[in-house]
Amino acid sequence: MEFHLEHFDGPLDLLLHLIAKNKVSIYDIPIVEILDQYMEVLHAAEAMDLDVAGDFVAMAAQLVYIKSKMLLPRHEEEEEEDPRTSLVEMLLEYQRLKEAAGYFREKGEAGRDIFVRQPENLGGAPKEYRQSVNDLLRAANTLLRRAQRRVPPPASAFSGIVGREPVPVEGRITAILRRFIHHIRLPFKRLFDDAKSRSEIVATFLAVLELSKTHRIRLEGEGDDVELTLTGDKGENAE
Repeated sequence: MEFHLEHFDGPLDLLLHLIAKNKVSIYDIPIVEILDQYMEVLHAAEAMDLDVAGDFVAMAAQLVYIKSKMLLPRHEEEEEEDPRTSLVEMLLEYQRLKEAAGYFREKGEAGRDIFVRQPENLGGAPKEYRQSVNDLLRAANTLLRRAQRRVPPPASAFSGIVGREPVPVEGRITAILRRFIHHIRLPFKRLFDDAKSRSEIVATFLAVLELSKTHRIRLEGEGDDVELTLTGDKGENAE
């Protein structure tokens, strides 16, 4: 039968409590005083009809033995070991184990409410990629170009836009429609051959968007081969 006397898990636990209660050193235990208090606790347990476990009774017997040894006269010429030495060693060892148990109990409760998601099955081992030196060089050059684009352009880059009169989009629409007088199809990239400034390039591009939006022209092809086809009457649109 496992026995717990009040809040004590064993006789050593009870002794440590009495030592702390009396504020005495564990290395110099007043056996007579501690034994009296120890026996009072056992008698109180018996008065409450509690079965005192054998280890508590065995410790009481050991304390009585230590008490009797300390009451015997000592001869000065003989060096005798302190009869409390073995008890002190047991108390110190129990104290270390008790502190370690508290530490591990605290660590065990720290992750009690933490739930970890199980790893997902990604469908086999990951693929092995092998890149050559040229692949790495191309990747590095790409990163360098991206970094350069993040740098603000110098003031000279705006010399073709700032300080010049903007080109009207209406004028470029008229110029594009006039080209259909002599052509059925117009290559998109040839519309910018006579552009003299960035403003004129932007206006030409906006003119193409406006003509496509109003369904006056139709865009056909892909990439550099995009062509413009007139959808309405040439003479009417050219005016």
